[in-house]
Amino acid sequence: MPKAGRSALCSASTLLIAATLALTATQATAQQKKKLAFIVNASSDFWKLAEAGVKKAQAELPKYELQFRYPAQGTAALQNALMDDLVAAGTSAIMISSVDPKTSVDAFNRIAKQVPLFTTDSDAPTSNRIAYLGSSNTLAGEQAGEVAVKALPKGAKCMGFVGFLGADNAKERIAGFRKAVAGKGIELVDVRGDDVDFAKARSNVDDVLAAKPEINCMVGFYSYNPPKIYEALKAANKVGKITVIAFDEDPITLGAVKDGSFAGTVVQQPYEWGYQGMKLMAAYLEGDKSKIPADKLIIVPTKVIDKSNVDAFSANLKATLGK
Repeated sequence: MPKAGRSALCSASTLLIAATLALTATQATAQQKKKLAFIVNASSDFWKLAEAGVKKAQAELPKYELQFRYPAQGTAALQNALMDDLVAAGTSAIMISSVDPKTSVDAFNRIAKQVPLFTTDSDAPTSNRIAYLGSSNTLAGEQAGEVAVKALPKGAKCMGFVGFLGADNAKERIAGFRKAVAGKGIELVDVRGDDVDFAKARSNVDDVLAAKPEINCMVGFYSYNPPKIYEALKAANKVGKITVIAFDEDPITLGAVKDGSFAGTVVQQPYEWGYQGMKLMAAYLEGDKSKIPADKLIIVPTKVIDKSNVDAFSANLKATLGK
């Protein structure tokens, strides 16, 4: 073979070896990265902020691979199966919003034996989770009750709407609301659950409007409930005729607060759940347990949004989401 040909062949071989070594190094690095997972309770726009928080954390945690996962449906069984799959795939730590804490304790404890398990949004306090990071749902419920007291000085009969009646976040918000309105002439007559079925969430409101004309106040305890309340009231030509107290920051909810159709909404900070949650789990895996308080509760404050501050809140929300 001519010398030029041998040189070209050697150069090609060298390049091939270099490319192979680089690929191997990249694959090894990818394999070395620990995986952290954030699992939500159902598919909802509410979780976009938490996902944005996880994305920010990813930029600050290059040694980790962060995953944001939705169960196929909002059921405890599918959540638990998803956790099993993630652990089998080598996930190092998990943070989850529990659909049904009472029925999931055994599953949570099984996972907690294998990897550090944290909760957010909806806690599972009787399980062996490391800590809960999220809102105080009891205090959030009390804030919603205070909105009702301010908006309804003459008293009212309220109907509540929520996704999972058995979830701790629902029960605590309802209890907090009832505590705040006690003795104020405001009664939370009942709460209708919908299991995060949006069609049922709407029909629950329609049914109340048709069957209970005495109801003059409605409370939407999950993020999608207030928009469904608004839809039903609009269809019945009752927007503004029934006082609505909301939770979270759906665009329809914020628009209704802005125009005075809703008395107010209690907002959480899911962005911080995603961001702080990932940083917390990474620190824990690295041996830093100083961020875990004695009571295992890391509370991210909630805030009341009404006509006085809705514009500023909406502008900040758009900036956070990069819109």
